[in-house]
Order: sequence, then structure tokens, then C-alpha cells
Amino acid sequence: MSILIRNVRLFETKPPYTVTEGQDVYIEKSEIKKIGVNLDVKAECIIDGSGKTLIPGNVCAHHHYYSGLSRGMLIDSNPQRDFIEVLREWWWRLDRALDEESTYYSSLICSLDAIKAGTTSVVDHHASPSFIDGSLSVIAKGMREVGIRGVTCYEVTDRNRGMDEIRDGVRENIRFAKEVDEELKEKKDVLVEAMIGAHAPFTIPDEGMVMLKGAEEETGRGIHIHIAEDKYDQVYSHHRYAKDIVERLDDFDLLNERSLLVHGLYLYDSEIELLNERKCFFAHNPRSNMNNHVGYNRHLRDIDKLVLGTDGCGGNMFEEIKIAFFKHKDDGGAMWPADFLKILNRGNALVESAFSSRFKLGRIKEGYKADLVLLDYDAPTPLVKKNAATHFVWGISSNSVDTVIINGKTVLKDKKFCDIDADEIYAKSRECAKRLWKKADRIK
Repeated sequence: MSILIRNVRLFETKPPYTVTEGQDVYIEKSEIKKIGVNLDVKAECIIDGSGKTLIPGNVCAHHHYYSGLSRGMLIDSNPQRDFIEVLREWWWRLDRALDEESTYYSSLICSLDAIKAGTTSVVDHHASPSFIDGSLSVIAKGMREVGIRGVTCYEVTDRNRGMDEIRDGVRENIRFAKEVDEELKEKKDVLVEAMIGAHAPFTIPDEGMVMLKGAEEETGRGIHIHIAEDKYDQVYSHHRYAKDIVERLDDFDLLNERSLLVHGLYLYDSEIELLNERKCFFAHNPRSNMNNHVGYNRHLRDIDKLVLGTDGCGGNMFEEIKIAFFKHKDDGGAMWPADFLKILNRGNALVESAFSSRFKLGRIKEGYKADLVLLDYDAPTPLVKKNAATHFVWGISSNSVDTVIINGKTVLKDKKFCDIDADEIYAKSRECAKRLWKKADRIK
């Protein structure tokens, strides 16, 4: 498939945030092949970009697709006075209720919602304790059918069945990674990749850490793990292991340039230094932190490879970057829109890493993957290099998303999904959600 976007404004969301008017972009198969003025090329699909703005697709660097059917969940729950009670009364009941059908519709819904909001890649962190074996293949199926680029893994934990659950979770991570490897033998270009998932250090004993390291070595993938989302995780680590969290992970050689650590609100300066030394990615999730009332991460300026996620609060990164910026300013922080746009775009480097750097993402440039978003944004003031990041945070929103191209395929055009019946999926997901909530309500 070849696509030609005519006469469009190019807005690079990676520093130095260039803005170039009146450009043509030619896409062949999955890559950007040519960029210029009045390109003399033939294409199977021509898109008029007049008055519109083209940006690299946004990346959600940490999501929980299992939350896809949780919106407005109607269950009876006990009071939630701390973070652990929030997990026990809400999220851990939901994930235990998930089966194959609800996992599948969660994946479809989260992928659709992300694409509508201009997100072209999602890094997922899955949990379904009653349906572990094969669950990642179901997540990947939903991603592929909708057409989003994805990375997924299973959340290894002992919280329900002890070491048996640890072993099952590790086995699923390895199984899915090998499934991706088999797909790669047949074709070079895959849409969904694997990581090695883990819940949080307070639900993973040392034996589980050894198994996670073994999974890393066997698959060549990096770990994706929550750390210090709440003070409890750090306190538990000191009480049970007499170590800081990052130190404990490093003792098992789990930290490297492909690792993704999430939250980290209660890390010490020495831990930040260590994760930077190991070149780990680190995901900030402001909406989730605010919702769970766990506090605010004041280390943001100190983290080298900071990326932006939602922790299951949808896939809308236009919303997330706004909340990240305003919450930071409210807390007295000194970072500006350009700083947060750099953090958002860095999610592309994370996805590149998860895909073993088989391609390049995050720029509108020849040779890069065609993961692009066309915006119908009518700027009320000049949109130029010096103020582009400010427009992104203060003006552009998911309402501006007109067309989305992922891996060279148009998946959303004129705000409507291509080659998929989204209305039918949403209708079926509502019925599936009712059944899921009934199951979750019975779990105590």
C-alpha cells in the first residue's frame, strides 16, 4: 500500500520541534519514503493535508489493557483507606474476574480508544490470574485486529497462589516471547512485541526474581515492573530484604537499557542514580497517581530516560501530557511544555528498544516507520518552532485527531475506523462488561 499526504504542515515532536509548511509525505509499505514539495510520485491513496498538521504518533509507555472494561464498574466494595485496599477492593478483584472473552474485548476497546486519541503505540502490562496461559496472545490478537503497535507482558506476582502463580506468569511471558520469535521467522515486520512483566517487588520473592532473570536471558527481552508506587513497597523491601528496591532488583541483574520501571514515587536519590547508570526507562503516570492518592514524583528532572504512561487510565496521551504539565506546575516544578513533549516523544525510543531496534520511530523522516497522526488543528496564533510545544500542551487535543496511520496502514480516516466495525465492538464490549462486573462483585 502506498499513501501520499499532500500539502501538509509537519510538526516534529522530538527536539528541536521543527514546523515546516506545505510538505508532501510519501509512504510505501510501512515506511516514510520521500518528503518534499510537490512530489512527483504515484500513490494508491492520496490524502489532502491542506490546513492540517502531521505529527509522529503518540506513545503510551505504560498501560493496563485489563482495565478496558472497568470504566464505571458497578461492584460493592469496602472502604479504601490506603493504596493496598484500593488494589484489593478494586483492581485485584477485576483482574481475577477476567477470562478469555473479557481479556479480548479489553484489548479491542483499549486499542480503539488509543487510536481515536492519536496514540499509535501502547506498552501494556497485563494481569488475569484466572486466565494466564495464552492471555498475552489474546491481548496481541486484539491489538493486531485494530491495527495498533503494541508491546505486552504478563504481570508476575505471588499475591493469589504463591509460587505456583509466579511460575505460571513467568511461563506465559516466555511462551509469548517465543511466539513472537516464531512470527519473526516468517516475516520481518511484526506489530506486537514482548517484554517480561512483573507486578511489584513486594509480591515477588527472591525465587521469583531469579526466575524473572532467567526469563530475560531466555527471551532477550527486558523487564517491565512497578516500583515504589506507594511507600508500602519501599517499607516492605527494607523490612523483608533490608535493601532499597532498586538495589534489590540490581542484585538480580534485572536492570539494563531495555528495562522499564514504573511509578517510583518513593525512591531515594541513590536509586535514581543507579537506574540512570543502568540506562533504564522510567514511566511517569500522573493521572493514576492522583487517582490512587499515592503522592507525586519529585524526581522527574533527575531521571534520564523518563517516559509518559497512563497506568490504565485510557490511552489518551494528549490528556496525559496536559495533566502531567499542570500537576508539575501546581507542585512548584520548573519543567515546561517542551520538557514534557520531549518525555512523551521518548516513548518511541522505548518501543524501538522493545522491538530490538529493528526500525526507527518518532520522527517524520525518510526511513522511519509510518506511525503518523494527521490533526485538524486550527491554530488561533502562529504555530512555529519556538512555540510548537506550547501549542501541543495548551491547544492540540484528541479532538483534533483526524487520520491515523500505523505501520503504513490507515486505521482511522476522517475520524472513522477503517476495516473494522467499531460500533459492533463497543456494543459487544458493553455486554461483556456486565458479565465481568458480576463476576468481580462475587470476589471478596
